Amino acid sequence: MSSLYFIGGIMHLIKPRIYLRIMPRYLPKPKLLVFLSGIAELLIAAGLIFNKTRELAIYSLILMLLVFLLVHFYMLSSQKAAAGFPRWILIARIPLQFILMLWAFSYL
Repeated sequence: MSSLYFIGGIMHLIKPRIYLRIMPRYLPKPKLLVFLSGIAELLIAAGLIFNKTRELAIYSLILMLLVFLLVHFYMLSSQKAAAGFPRWILIARIPLQFILMLWAFSYL
């Protein structure tokens, strides 16, 4: 699980344009938010590794995944926001977020 979020965090930092395309327009300072979400993913990835920080990392991860639902719903709002993804994939990503939350919760 840590590897998944480590790679995600790195991608936010080295390929921010991918994430800027799907950032809801109503949120302020999209570049900063993409950067901060990448840093958050890296911190969570590191926190998952160590017993002393795992519980905090898991709760942080669940909260982050809930916040990321904003992006998933925004991508369903228009063709441009969908960034070329088929609608069925965008819809499937929503329950996937909850599966990822359950996966994280299972480590408590």
